[in-house]
Parts: sequence; C-alpha cells; structure tokens
Amino acid sequence: MRFRQLLPLFGALFALYIIWGSTYFVIRIGVESWPPLMMAGVRFLSAGMLLMAFLLLRGEKLPPLRQTINAALIGLLLLAVGNGLVTVAEHQNVPSGIAAVVVATVPLFTLCFSYFFGIKTRKLEWVGIAIGLAGIILLNSGGNLSGNPWGAILILIGSMSWAF
Repeated sequence: MRFRQLLPLFGALFALYIIWGSTYFVIRIGVESWPPLMMAGVRFLSAGMLLMAFLLLRGEKLPPLRQTINAALIGLLLLAVGNGLVTVAEHQNVPSGIAAVVVATVPLFTLCFSYFFGIKTRKLEWVGIAIGLAGIILLNSGGNLSGNPWGAILILIGSMSWAF
C-alpha cells in the first residue's frame, strides 16, 4: 500500500489520539468553570446533535422507537453514570492521571462481567489487560497519582458501568 493511501488512516488515528488522549485533561479544565454534570450534559448533547444533523443531511432516517429506547438505556449507563461520575470526580480534585489509570480498568471489569455471565475468557486476554494496565500506570508514573480517594471510587463505579 502506498503512503498516499495510508494518509487518511494516519489522519484518523492521529485525530483519535488527540480526541481520546485529551478527554480527561479537557474535563479537568471544564469542571473549573461549569458544574460537572452540566458540563458533561452539554458536551454529549452537543455531540449527539452534531451527529444527528450529519446523518439527516446524508439522508438517513431516524431510528425506530424501540432502537431509540435501547440506545437511551445504553447511553444512560455509558454517559450519565460512567462519564458523569468521572466528571464529578475530577470536580472533586482527582487528577486527570488518576482518572486515566482508573478508567483503564474497564477491560478488566469487562472480563470479570464476562465470567459472571458464563462467557469463557482466555489467559492471553488477562495477560493483555495486565500489560495495558501496566502501560497506563507507567505513562502516568511521573505525574501526580495522589488525590481524593472518594473521587477515585466514583471513577471506579463509572468504569464498572462502562464495562457492564
């Protein structure tokens, strides 16, 4: 494959890196000026409206009511509980490095929930998660990894919500 063909892929990966990589930093800045749940609500409502406008401009139809209700339930767990608790925790002075480390437990909780639902997991999956967690901790080892323990617990509950 030529470099010219790979350029859109590299651009997408770079955008993903910047957007996801700055999430907790931007939340940290946002909660200094806005109430945490309002900031999170405006953030996701704006994103949802932009995505809906984009799809409608492309000629897509609105989803059926049943699909909308299912998406709303999933959104409640992912956005309201998961991201809402992260935002509240960062408002309670949890450093963004701690938030990133605790959120990195989502794959671990996913495997644990899989076990409880009877889904078999492989040892290699556990090894991969251990390596990933070690990497996140290593990346944040030079930063401030001390903070409000109650805020970290909120993020842990949010991570469980994402994994469920």
